[in-house]
Amino acid sequence: MHPFATVGARLVTGASSGIGAATARALVAQGAAVALVARRRERLERLAAEIGGRALVLQADVADRAQAADAVERAVSRLGRLDILVNNAGVMLLGPAVGAPLEEWEQMLAVNVNGFLYVAHAALPHLVDAARRGPRQVADFVGVSSVAGRKTGAGAAVYCLTKFGVRAFSDSLRQELASRHVRVSVIEPGVVNTELLTHVRPEVRAQWTAARRQIERLEPEDVADAIAYIVTRARRVAVNEALIRPAEQEH
Repeated sequence: MHPFATVGARLVTGASSGIGAATARALVAQGAAVALVARRRERLERLAAEIGGRALVLQADVADRAQAADAVERAVSRLGRLDILVNNAGVMLLGPAVGAPLEEWEQMLAVNVNGFLYVAHAALPHLVDAARRGPRQVADFVGVSSVAGRKTGAGAAVYCLTKFGVRAFSDSLRQELASRHVRVSVIEPGVVNTELLTHVRPEVRAQWTAARRQIERLEPEDVADAIAYIVTRARRVAVNEALIRPAEQEH
């Protein structure tokens, strides 16, 4: 039997592309029913059609508190229980701090911090309940941070701020929930072949893209494999932190 062959929900935010979409595929391959949360409905519907009947499309902007909470409640209502949350939605708007559009900073804070917290706040009671009453007797909260949550770098000041925050929140939450069998893990990918850089201003994008061409980047599936590994461990095992870099990435 698959490890997730029971009624219940696994919710992935930022599921319309990149790591989120790859994680949804990986969880479904393990037998899970997955709630797909993102702003772009068309992409979610294409992914759901690819995955098949075990996907639930939930269009929502997690930076909106009401939409984030509603997505969690709809997932639980439709799928019966929330066993796993992969809190992945994020934006990466790189560039020098001097002269940066303030709107970019506000957007990163809105999605990477507020959105992360809104989803967490709505999901935590359900995760605690699933760990107590669900057949697995354990639940998983997986926060997607970054290498930028461990090491700062020029041109990434606010992005680093948000990802250090994800890491700090996750570790504090881990300590709070360990005795209640809600495992809290943080994933810290290095350079991944996703669309994140396409959102960066053109004058900044060229510089960062050239630097990243020098190494063989991770694929989203590499990070998804790590997440699937974490959430399928025996109840007694908690993988609290996973740093995943391309083999050629030094920092």
